[in-house]
Amino acid sequence: MTQVAKKRLGRGLAALIGDDITEEGVIEDARSLRHVPIEFLKGSPNNPRKTFKEQDLEELAKSIREKGLLQPLVVRAGKEPHTYEIVAGERRWRAAQRAGIHEVPVLIRELSDGEMLEIALIENIQRSDLNPIEEATGYSQLTEKFGYTQQQLAESLGKSRSHIANMMRLLNLPESVQEKVEEGTLSVGHARTLIATDQPEALAEKMISLGLSVRQAESLIKKPVKLKKDKAVKPNIQEKSSDVRALEKELREALGLIVEIKSENDEAGILSIRYTNLEQLEEVCMKLKAG
Repeated sequence: MTQVAKKRLGRGLAALIGDDITEEGVIEDARSLRHVPIEFLKGSPNNPRKTFKEQDLEELAKSIREKGLLQPLVVRAGKEPHTYEIVAGERRWRAAQRAGIHEVPVLIRELSDGEMLEIALIENIQRSDLNPIEEATGYSQLTEKFGYTQQQLAESLGKSRSHIANMMRLLNLPESVQEKVEEGTLSVGHARTLIATDQPEALAEKMISLGLSVRQAESLIKKPVKLKKDKAVKPNIQEKSSDVRALEKELREALGLIVEIKSENDEAGILSIRYTNLEQLEEVCMKLKAG
């Protein structure tokens, strides 16, 4: 990593996306800010974020139509003349295309592949835009392709070394289990209990179907036979009526999250709402408080 890049990363993400208000940052941004045709930009194969939700893109496109693209994208020069590879802001670029924008503001940076991936990770992690598997894959790329140690990643990304190591271990799980983590049907805590097991796929299905907590999942791994017979773990769940299924659908649409209702009898049951980051949890709490 060059001295310039080290200094830039040391000042934080603000220096990379145009929010650095120091004299040095303002001068650098003024020199590198351009407005370029949107077709001159392309996504990066090193971008850790692979999933772009349709609803999120439509909402952002609507905002761009009304207010314009307020924050410049961070790019580096592409291999072909007059082309640029997106370092940070691919979601904004995709939404801008939907909004019919012809030119977008960009900040041009000179970055290596390793620096580029690091910046993309920082941006997405700070904005909670990555699912756990995308985050883990980004860490893996930085260690395997670009020679970062887990300690270097922890210091650069503001994470603990144990967090980096635990996230990377998720990549040892079968692809079908990783997909459940990406979808949010299986939490990171549940997935971590499966890493050292011989039957992670079957156990993952059982955790989901029984609605186990992480602690119960750990017990399932240690004593699967005893837990299987434990009536307290799995209530007497009745088959869902059409009314219950309709209510689940209404709640999913209202919250934008996975909602499940399990009825134990005619009057009692369990309502579960799955969230993947703290912003989603705070939004649910606000809606519940508002009545």
